[in-house]
Amino acid sequence: MLKTQTSLSTWSQERNMNWLVLLGLVAFSECIVKIPLRRVKTMRNTVSGKNMLDNFLKEHAYRLSHISFHGSNLTSHSLRNIRDLFYVGNITIGTPPQKFQVIFDTGSFFLWVPSIFCNSSTCSTHIRFRHLQSSTFRLINKTFSIIYGSGRIKGVVVHDTVQIGDLVSTDQPLGLCMEESGFEGVSFDGILGLSYRNISFSGAIPIFYKLKNEGAISEPVFAFYLSKDKQEGSVVMFGGVDHRYYKGELKWVPLIRAGDWSVHMDHISMKRKIIACSDGCKALVDTGTSDIAGPRRLVNNIQKLIGATPRGSEYYISCSAVNTLPSIIFTINGINYPVPARAYILKDSRGRCYTTFREHRFSSSTETWILGAVFLRLYFSVFDQGNDRIGLAPAV
Repeated sequence: MLKTQTSLSTWSQERNMNWLVLLGLVAFSECIVKIPLRRVKTMRNTVSGKNMLDNFLKEHAYRLSHISFHGSNLTSHSLRNIRDLFYVGNITIGTPPQKFQVIFDTGSFFLWVPSIFCNSSTCSTHIRFRHLQSSTFRLINKTFSIIYGSGRIKGVVVHDTVQIGDLVSTDQPLGLCMEESGFEGVSFDGILGLSYRNISFSGAIPIFYKLKNEGAISEPVFAFYLSKDKQEGSVVMFGGVDHRYYKGELKWVPLIRAGDWSVHMDHISMKRKIIACSDGCKALVDTGTSDIAGPRRLVNNIQKLIGATPRGSEYYISCSAVNTLPSIIFTINGINYPVPARAYILKDSRGRCYTTFREHRFSSSTETWILGAVFLRLYFSVFDQGNDRIGLAPAV
């Protein structure tokens, strides 16, 4: 889920002070007296040329081929897919543990869930954290605000124990949401970010960093297998790679910079004709986004080329087109990644077929595309933070 703006500051506004006082009083009174995930709807300089890429990979310290499901390095959690949208899973927060269903999101880095004091209408439909019931809860005097492509949240930063399957992070910084908007009708409670740390969030260490620093995971990698057309079978794994989930060899792509999971994309084509990203562009590999998103003009052109027509917020197309339309090819680091019509055309609950191309809602000086679940269902993805690269291979 692409994050467009993030901020964290000390308390300076009256409303923020009210939140702090309220949480502080409650906390003070208390002192006196293979994760299952579910899918829900709603560079450095570019390394070019085979020799340069080979040299780039040889310079790094370890090889992922040494990490497999046969050893003890891998922590794997099953995921559940709901309605071809987001993939989410259960975590627990606090002592004793309180369970939450969150998106595992490579497009953002922060972990947050709703607070019991969140009175926004959307919060009332989600599980909310009851910090009074946690003996390991710790409050600090900082707030946060995050704007996503789909909504906005505000809240306070706290510390508590967080558990993902068998992985435990004690005194983990996280956000308790006090206000949220734009998350109506979604069946997840919060978001667990897996992107790079944002230096503007001073002191807010992402959970993956903390697990890595404390030795809970042996290698700084995680990977996703996202199931197709069924709720069960998806997996997120930490500290290694289970080779049963992909075919062939992983193709490694260096990140544009060690700041987010973005890579350089060569071009997008159909029937051997370039239809977007003609001069090269940026591609964010985002497990928190359901579709493939790009600039409005280019997305509209793709909709026109495949014969889709707008109706409300969706672009609809004849369901029979799945059998006749060609694949759309995303070329990354010289490798073609075809997305066939059966992947970019889906059917809604009323039996109507719609396309999964969307315009994104942010401005950028460079052409940017977001490769979400539509792309990642086809390609097993490895996020190698230790070497600042992403590995892709056809999913089984």
